[in-house]
Amino acid sequence: MKSQETIHIAVADTSIIVRSGLVAVLKRLPDLNIQTIEVTSKEGLQHCMDAHRPDLLIVSPQFEGWFDLDGFKQTYGVHELKVVALVSVVMDANQLKDYDEQINLFDDVEKLTQKISSLMNVAEEDENELDTLSQREKEIIGCVVRGMTNKEIAEKLFISVHTVITHRRNITRKLQIHSAAGLTIYAIVNKLVELGEVKMNL
Repeated sequence: MKSQETIHIAVADTSIIVRSGLVAVLKRLPDLNIQTIEVTSKEGLQHCMDAHRPDLLIVSPQFEGWFDLDGFKQTYGVHELKVVALVSVVMDANQLKDYDEQINLFDDVEKLTQKISSLMNVAEEDENELDTLSQREKEIIGCVVRGMTNKEIAEKLFISVHTVITHRRNITRKLQIHSAAGLTIYAIVNKLVELGEVKMNL
């Protein structure tokens, strides 16, 4: 799977705080295009499986009592579906051994991205693709070389400051450019900005 392909993820938990919180984080993961479905009950999960067939199911092992993972896989014959345990309390490792992966409330964005990328076999960028930027990253470069702050960029693009910082980190990693001057030259050469738009207080 390529990083720009859509990953359909169902999140099943009876707690709206845990469920909706995880969904909000999933939608902000850098370099992954994720569509989410929130599931609040076993009936809802049945409807989700019948109607959507997600690529990945993140489910609380205590979903409506206890989630029968084996029974679920037999019912839907979904051996290719990856099922991840959403762990919000201390649990015995033996109870989680049949899940493909575990996500817990202490996982940060980087760890979450790594786990989902690994599960979905998202292709790592090879050396020839390191300078391949997403459209959003190109927009952010344009904003940076025009002299905008992270806060101004976030407001202009309707994203959080944290997301701007994550994108800027990814841009630096991909391009291996560590200075504003270097980024400005890159932007001009690749026609991301016009020379007259560049703020010259570098």
